[in-house]
Amino acid sequence: MKKKTSTPQGAKEQDLAKCTTDGSDNVMTTDQGVKINNDADSLKAGERGASLLEDFILREKITHFDHERIPERIVHARGSAAHGYFELYEDLSNLSRAGIFTKVGVRTPVFVRFSTVAGSKGSADLARDIRGFAVKFYTEEGIFDLVGNNTPVFFIQDAMKFPDLIHSVKPEPDNEIPQAASAHDTFYDFVSLATETLHNHMWAMSDRAIPRSLRMMEGFGIHTFRLINDAGKSHFVRFHWKPALGVHSVTWDEALKINGADPDFHRRDLWDAIEQGIFPSWELGLQIIAEEDEHKFEFDLLDATKLIPEELVPVRLVGKMTLDRNPDNFFAETEQVAFHPGHIVPGIDFTNDPLLQGRLFSYTDTQLSRLGSPNFHEIPINRSVSPVHNNQRDAQMRTTINKGKVAYHPNTMGGGCPFLAKAAEGGFTSYEERIDGKKIRGRSESFSDHFSQPALLYRSLAKWEQEHVISAYSFELGKCLINAIKSRMLYLLDQIDHSLASRVAENIGLPIPKEVEGPINRNIGADADPNSQQPGKAKHYLESSAALSQDIKKPTPIEGRQVAALVDNGFDMDTFSAIEAALKAEGALVKIVSPSGGNITCNKGMKHKVDAPLSTTESVFYDAVFVPCGQSSVDSLQENGKALKFINEAVKHCKAIAFAGKALALRDRTAAKDFPSDKAIFSDADPKKFVDAIALHRNWEREPQTSHIAV
Repeated sequence: MKKKTSTPQGAKEQDLAKCTTDGSDNVMTTDQGVKINNDADSLKAGERGASLLEDFILREKITHFDHERIPERIVHARGSAAHGYFELYEDLSNLSRAGIFTKVGVRTPVFVRFSTVAGSKGSADLARDIRGFAVKFYTEEGIFDLVGNNTPVFFIQDAMKFPDLIHSVKPEPDNEIPQAASAHDTFYDFVSLATETLHNHMWAMSDRAIPRSLRMMEGFGIHTFRLINDAGKSHFVRFHWKPALGVHSVTWDEALKINGADPDFHRRDLWDAIEQGIFPSWELGLQIIAEEDEHKFEFDLLDATKLIPEELVPVRLVGKMTLDRNPDNFFAETEQVAFHPGHIVPGIDFTNDPLLQGRLFSYTDTQLSRLGSPNFHEIPINRSVSPVHNNQRDAQMRTTINKGKVAYHPNTMGGGCPFLAKAAEGGFTSYEERIDGKKIRGRSESFSDHFSQPALLYRSLAKWEQEHVISAYSFELGKCLINAIKSRMLYLLDQIDHSLASRVAENIGLPIPKEVEGPINRNIGADADPNSQQPGKAKHYLESSAALSQDIKKPTPIEGRQVAALVDNGFDMDTFSAIEAALKAEGALVKIVSPSGGNITCNKGMKHKVDAPLSTTESVFYDAVFVPCGQSSVDSLQENGKALKFINEAVKHCKAIAFAGKALALRDRTAAKDFPSDKAIFSDADPKKFVDAIALHRNWEREPQTSHIAV
């Protein structure tokens, strides 16, 4: 019997066609069989009003999603964390009554967890992915959790679509492939149909998605929150974390190699830095908008897919967070920590952002699934440092032993305790926002612009960053199998930037379509006007925003940077010591890399411990390389293929490289010889020039000329 064969693409195309032609047999319903005519919008009190608890469709969908994995987190499963503290620079009582914004000089304890989003606990650190950036403040008034990412926006506008987003990016359910990767058909099928995703997707295709270190990432609260002062006055606010070490990334080629050689690279980097006393820090920045200015922008403040350009609202730096202690136990702390955007304190409040409103429900449900009990707050890492008194009792894993008969309020048998706090005494009071609107499933027209901000982001990137975005899209779409999906993405990229779309189209071998069939935006209901499903018209309200680029205009600290000293027996101690002293003075870490392990001897007869033999390390682990003088050392390295590869990779990845004296012979055996005028490749091993070059992270001007380098 002849074996039947078919291509994967053909099989998928048939499945796609079958799903779209079955008609009424495939009508979407709830788990109770009730037909659904809108799967994109939660029920709200008016277009921009609060989401309503009676929304049984949202609750069923989110609840089912939240319980899909036990006990691993469904998203943000792969995490690293550290303890630290936050200090306020100035009294902000004119903006907020919260103690963390009014009490200067107080060190508020924090616990910060960084994570990837899509991968499982066992996935590698350098996946192309958005990074979670969650901060738990243990304030005197209770827990405040600022649960954000390393991008200032999110993929979707309404929590109703969160299960769909994550289902699309997770491994495809028929074969559980690929792990921790977005380069596959289901993700791009969703992204190309839900155009609100395009802005954050552009961030994911930028270098922000492959950071050099967790210590070198920005953090963002994403949503617009409120700050409330003692007078009840409200201001809108967006939260930013600005890293002291600057914002830096690796190349995609480096990421692939790091994942293979050390999948714990980010986790190890954070842990080792803190253990060595190199404490990472971030400044907290606020973008403050007066309530009366809510509607003065060309975008909606309640839209989580839109950022507020710093040119329009500057970031005010108000405090500093420092991480100075590693967890004692990974599971007890990093794994069991329970963040929740609904954990706020008096002086901070929510807005009607429909994504935020959905998260306020979802996170509690998630903790019940992951940690098994409403008593998750009693796990040590989650405990408030302020006293806890209420009438909650029992349930699984209860550790508090409550005495007495009374567990209700009001009461006389317990002396009226616990009593209620007045607002003036620190009692939480919700902001009195007027709510007036009809119950609808819909979205404000002010959310409909899906192209302006991804276009702004792309225009704001340096040329080398744009090239990396082009390469990322080309790789990701090149991994997809279905041409219809790839063509739809090319059409959308063309709406953002024609040159971007043209380059990607050339790389994947498809033309840019002039139009696509059917609606490419959210399903807003079977009875809606099909034309209203298309994205709104793009706006051009700002040419570029400097804060969106990682192109360095001034040097950043090199504290904690890893610099390889490539040496062998007989290396020159004088040139080694001069560069080592300059690097250590700036907090960089010098690692001796040699053909063999154990100890080697310099030209003065001194023994030196080898930090990493070439057989166990890779050039991609280091931020820079220097090769001291010393004839016998250089002679040995010239005959070592791995040593030559080590330098070639550093050249290819645009790093700073310094050669001294006799080491120029080694330079001439590598690709470094092809860049005689390069501002980050030095033939005189001048310590100051070398340090200054590392402080600029990379010389990206070299990159277009490195394609010939074989590594």
